Amino acid sequence: MLEQDGGLSLTIARIVQRLKGSSLHSQLERQARISLHNPEIKLESLKEDIKDFLKTSGWEKKLQNAVYSELNVFPSPCHPAAPPEHMKEPLAYMRKAQGSWEKRILKSLNSMCTELSIPLAQKRPASEQKELLNKWNEMGTDEPDLSLFRPVYAPKDFLEVLMNLRNPNYENGEQPSFRNHLGLIQVPLKVKDIPELKEDFSELDLNIGQLGIDDSAQVPPEFFENEHVRIGQKVLAEQDSAAAQQYVRQGCPTALRADLWALILNISNQPEDILYYEQLKSNVIQHDLLVDSLIYKDVKLTASNDDYYFVFEDYLYQVLLCFSRDTSVLEHFAYSSATPPKSYIQGKLGIEEYAVFYPPNGVIPFHGFSMYVAPLCFLYHEPSKLYQIFREMYVRFFFRLHSISSHPSGIVSLCLLFETLLQTHLPQLFYHLREIGAQPLRISFKWMVRAFSGYLATDQLLLLWDRILGYNSLEILAAIQK
Repeated sequence: MLEQDGGLSLTIARIVQRLKGSSLHSQLERQARISLHNPEIKLESLKEDIKDFLKTSGWEKKLQNAVYSELNVFPSPCHPAAPPEHMKEPLAYMRKAQGSWEKRILKSLNSMCTELSIPLAQKRPASEQKELLNKWNEMGTDEPDLSLFRPVYAPKDFLEVLMNLRNPNYENGEQPSFRNHLGLIQVPLKVKDIPELKEDFSELDLNIGQLGIDDSAQVPPEFFENEHVRIGQKVLAEQDSAAAQQYVRQGCPTALRADLWALILNISNQPEDILYYEQLKSNVIQHDLLVDSLIYKDVKLTASNDDYYFVFEDYLYQVLLCFSRDTSVLEHFAYSSATPPKSYIQGKLGIEEYAVFYPPNGVIPFHGFSMYVAPLCFLYHEPSKLYQIFREMYVRFFFRLHSISSHPSGIVSLCLLFETLLQTHLPQLFYHLREIGAQPLRISFKWMVRAFSGYLATDQLLLLWDRILGYNSLEILAAIQK
């Protein structure tokens, strides 16, 4: 009980500390000062009167949404005696594997840099800055020569690393709970079985209405769709993040999806958010990074060749180039097993005071990375809001799909969950695929790494992502394939 109280105290202290540095905190202070001029505010009941004012004016709800957002993003605090790295990843062998993988990625990036004689970063000449600014909204028309650039890695390279993961505490062939597991992932992590999944995803029960199924042409709208839309409109009117998250578990009506997702992610696109986006844009205009070419290459290889997403090419460049410069993304490394790569000023290699994170957001894009952004372009047409939604989706969910960890929503657990469910409930299919040399995970891995973007039709994909947001979990990516 004492440990629970201690954990709660730590959680409250962390949330208070984070909110103190936010724009919401200064807005609340400003509104509280303004309320002092209200004749209804009495000196003898000042505290309660200001609370009532903030409640009736809607600011209490905004604070609740901000707290709920923090609880959704940050993991529960570790035991006070646990070392700091346990917040990132509790298993030492996972941390070691992630560290080795990062070195391999960085080596690939540095060797490309050396081969092509291109610096990691350089200031653009004034003429180039002007040209880029003029064509900011039509970067897709630009055809730079990218033939010498190659993706730093592809999902299949990452899968090879995951297949070689082993827990050193077990000797080969002596993993009792794993003796019958014939999949590619050979680490003993606890994953959920069907009864546990049914309990956790109870709103997906066949007896409960689902958007995407019960709103089809064969089902009269009065049976489910009309009422579901009415409830969705009420949730939006209430501006309650927790209610919105519960609501989208049954799917979002198309007309409400953009606003509901923004409410769940606590994105309001305030003037300061737009200004921040413009600052990131300015950084893109002024400086040329090697990763810019990797972003261009990835968009050209993936989204530009996709029947659904090729029209959003300009949006993808804008969002991803700004994302690479966004140092606020570094905050997610506090709860990610990954560590942002460092670079050193020329001639100062190894001297820490001359080290900088590279790229500035700490995330090196890989083949298919742009597909995390592409589906969102159907929902948001204002670049600054599109950018904020993507950034929040990334730091909540997508980063787990390309880092090695034991988290239930991490890619290792998802792979293991997929293989375990398939082997347990569809054994004939599982063994048949193995017999013909087509390991099921080799087929499905690229689907999961991209959260099915580019593999499902967009309307189906958005319904799937509704559930990811609704359950604050990526586990459904593994379960839906079974």
